[in-house]
Amino acid sequence: MAWSLIWLPEILKRAGLKVALVDGWENRGRGDMGRVEGVICHHTVGSPNLNMPSLKVLINGRADLPGPLAQLGLGRDGTYYVIAAGRCNHAGKGSWNGQTHGNSNFIGIEAENTGKADDLPWPEVQMDAYRRGVAAILKHVGKGADGCAGHKEYALPKGRKPDPSFDMPAFRNEVAAILNGSAPAPVLIPAFEPATASTNSGAARPTLRRGASGELVKHLQQKVGASVDGDFGPKTEAAVRVFQRQKGMVPDGIVGPKTWAAMDAV
Repeated sequence: MAWSLIWLPEILKRAGLKVALVDGWENRGRGDMGRVEGVICHHTVGSPNLNMPSLKVLINGRADLPGPLAQLGLGRDGTYYVIAAGRCNHAGKGSWNGQTHGNSNFIGIEAENTGKADDLPWPEVQMDAYRRGVAAILKHVGKGADGCAGHKEYALPKGRKPDPSFDMPAFRNEVAAILNGSAPAPVLIPAFEPATASTNSGAARPTLRRGASGELVKHLQQKVGASVDGDFGPKTEAAVRVFQRQKGMVPDGIVGPKTWAAMDAV
């Protein structure tokens, strides 16, 4: 059966965020959630390489703690991986706003970061997605920015957990600005490139991302060295990210005007 947090992907997409569904997410959980009182922010302490190397651990758990370990994983490129619609083992013993059942009453977001100096500063594309995703969830459940806690703030005894590594009061202030409408609008990738910038017979090429298909997808697959089948799946997205990193671009896996231009130069 599907657990109660099946609304997560839709509210994240409405906030303009990039969402990837992990197979089986609707039925994954340690039972169902109780009333959602907020969000607890974490970092993974995973590998410094790749976009979301901790994903399998978040799904399956560790030897000392069965999975899933969070409802959401947040990649370095700002992608939300929807892992579970049910209760997850992410909070442990603690308290926030009088709530002491973190696993049952808080949604957990595990953002990919080592928590060490080798992973600072956090990519702005990831932090922007973190803020906007938290704000979208809190708005949906009718809570303000104080419904968001860092694991280090929730966990008892104090000092038991150090995550996330960024300043939580400042983070909540930025979430509050999104909720009250005073934050700047996110910079969106144009749906099409300017026609004058295209080398495709003068026609403006559309922005392509996971789920797209067709001849243009085959063209970009050739450019990034992916299997040429015309379907923009996870392997093509990974190849696009590698290409973008090599070119010093934000590795979001989306082929918009800037990435098209970089591909034209190859």
